[in-house]
Amino acid sequence: MKRRAFALSIPAAAALVGQPALAQERKNAVVMGITLEPPGLDPTAGAASAIAEIVQYNILETLTKINANGSVTPLLAERWEVSPDLRTYTFFLRKGVKFSNGEPFNASAVKFSFERAGAEKSTNKDKRTFASMESVRVVDEHTLVIINKEPDPDFLFYMGQATSVIVEPKSANTNNATPVGTGPYALERWSKGSSIILRASSTYRAPGAVRIKRATFRFISDPAAQVASVLSGDVDAFVRVTPRGASQFKANSRLQTIVSGSRAKTVLAINNAKKPLNDVRVRRAIAAAIDRKAVISGAGDGLGIAIGSHYVPGAAGYVDTTQVNAYDPDKARALLKEAGITTPLELSLVLPPPPYARQGGEVIVAQLAKVGIIAKVQNVEWAQWLSNTYGGAHNYDMTIISHVEPFDLVNFTKPDYYWGYNNPKFNALFDKIKTTPNVAERNKLLGEAQKMLADDAALAWLYQPQWLTVANRRLTGLWTDMPVFVNDLAALGWT
Repeated sequence: MKRRAFALSIPAAAALVGQPALAQERKNAVVMGITLEPPGLDPTAGAASAIAEIVQYNILETLTKINANGSVTPLLAERWEVSPDLRTYTFFLRKGVKFSNGEPFNASAVKFSFERAGAEKSTNKDKRTFASMESVRVVDEHTLVIINKEPDPDFLFYMGQATSVIVEPKSANTNNATPVGTGPYALERWSKGSSIILRASSTYRAPGAVRIKRATFRFISDPAAQVASVLSGDVDAFVRVTPRGASQFKANSRLQTIVSGSRAKTVLAINNAKKPLNDVRVRRAIAAAIDRKAVISGAGDGLGIAIGSHYVPGAAGYVDTTQVNAYDPDKARALLKEAGITTPLELSLVLPPPPYARQGGEVIVAQLAKVGIIAKVQNVEWAQWLSNTYGGAHNYDMTIISHVEPFDLVNFTKPDYYWGYNNPKFNALFDKIKTTPNVAERNKLLGEAQKMLADDAALAWLYQPQWLTVANRRLTGLWTDMPVFVNDLAALGWT
């Protein structure tokens, strides 16, 4: 899908002079800059995190809510009870809630949503979570009992992710273009390639709690245009903006800057199913050829923490695996020779649009070349990446991407997932993790899983991103940390 960089409509100096009046005009509205345009607006049908950035907690809601600090609190469920074996969850639903098309929210809608998400033809990227529900039983209009086949200590967190949104049965199949939800906002207009506008929903249960009545999301993928849009005042806030403008943002008294922690993992994904990448020695060579510090500097302007497996510092059970495949070009060359690789080895490197991928790609191409690996860059649009790299025939050798889901080790148990990792020992270990209620024992197993993935060089892990948000200083309610990618519009307001 083609994107259009947002050009300045007025000179920057003039914008700064007129900004106080502009902010006053916007006291009930906000303009948000975001990097990527979503391919659709149904998070149950697509894997792109850009979908949740628009709809989650705004148009579509979940039983639980994940907060900026990672805690889980009630949303569409007022409260819940959990059985001692962590298998049975009884949800007591909020009353007086309607979908934006006027239909009532009730336990039957939740049952429909979850059974749809776990159905055979479901394209929900977390389908396994819903398929693992042994039963979803409606007790009455506002009470629902879910029995899982296995214990799941993270279940309440999963119920707050975008893939768990509650959909209205009659409109579910058209949510990709015109989503219908229970949230404080409804879709007003989608101008493809340019922007999406949300307006306060007339059916929302607490209209007085919403201070922002209209929100415009503008898609600006070019880093220079991102910086210009903020400095000119054309956008009120830019979440996960390019860090290239950090010094200019911090020097501007009109702006506030927030450096947010995350649970994301920026990785050089490797297609384990393709020769010669199915040889662990080749994958280890690729990992050893990469200087993570240089990648963090080039891709994230220094905002990032090096990681060596699919887990991040601060998460329960984290262990430091950065030395497993540490930067060592000589070792990389020796591993390639041991694997019988004649250099130069040519491999494709597919780069989606985000600046971290394009800028990080430049650094990695240079580093791989030093050990005899020629990375042939293919710059693709987001829709192409989703259809050809992530989906379809997985037509790639390597790609750079950020995986933003906090608890996604499960993807390494899926042999048809886009990186093609398939290790029965890891599958058995992950099953133990999922069924171990004791926290200390579970954290120990999580450490073992991280080490196994690092030893297998399933991917070449790069860093845990630290995201930069910049906004008008008078805008309040922005998240200070980002365990999930959402823009919680109902929390925003102007001072």
